[in-house]
Amino acid sequence: MLAALAASQRRFHSILLRRGIHAESVADIVELAEQRHVPVRFVEEGELAAHAHGATHGGVIALCGPKPRLDAGELDALLDRTAGPPLLLLLEGVDDARNLGFTIRTAEAMGVTAMLIKRHVWDFDAAEVARPASGAYERLPLVQLADAGALVRLGARGIRRIACLANAKRTIHEFDLTRPTLLVIGGEKRGVSGAVRSVCDAFATIPTVGGASSLPLSHAAAIVCAEALRQRRAAAVAQSPQSETHASIASGAENCEAGDENCG
Repeated sequence: MLAALAASQRRFHSILLRRGIHAESVADIVELAEQRHVPVRFVEEGELAAHAHGATHGGVIALCGPKPRLDAGELDALLDRTAGPPLLLLLEGVDDARNLGFTIRTAEAMGVTAMLIKRHVWDFDAAEVARPASGAYERLPLVQLADAGALVRLGARGIRRIACLANAKRTIHEFDLTRPTLLVIGGEKRGVSGAVRSVCDAFATIPTVGGASSLPLSHAAAIVCAEALRQRRAAAVAQSPQSETHASIASGAENCEAGDENCG
């Protein structure tokens, strides 16, 4: 709930707190609710239970609207505001709400700009996705796609579209992921659809050792996003003024002759 309040994407009607709840345990929620002008009410346990519909509530319930989903046009606006090369992640064929939540959590941690998901995936209960996402569900922009048309527009923006396939000839480590990139991960049952493959620029595989021919979607997404973050951090370090200074010092040391009194 704290993450949802901080993200300011949902429309909050009110926050209900169990009467007698320890004030310290909800102090952050109450303070942020006041800043967002969200009413806070203390109610009896029965009213909380009625709103929770049998789910565990911990003495706190927010009455709010769903998190808004971005469409293709709003994605364009988001990319226009993004500083640096965007990193997008497209998921196809997600079969489990918790898997989706864990993937959202990892994507945010690895610096993904936005996650793109096919429309049918939104059949999941948002609460079941949000719990394993641990707040990332509220913060990471989620874009709903109706078809592959949005991917064509991404290509026109100069974003390279790379789909992960088990039988691809090149590994994910052979691609320059410091560029504007869309990474596509297919579901465990059907993989990447033909419609999405047809608009991708390249295909990559995750190198493995052993008999497993494929990885769970959440694990595959974590590996490719971590590789993108590794490359981008390495590039940032290489381009930093501090690294240039260190390189200059090292070069000067190499040019010193033994016994040269001008060398430190």
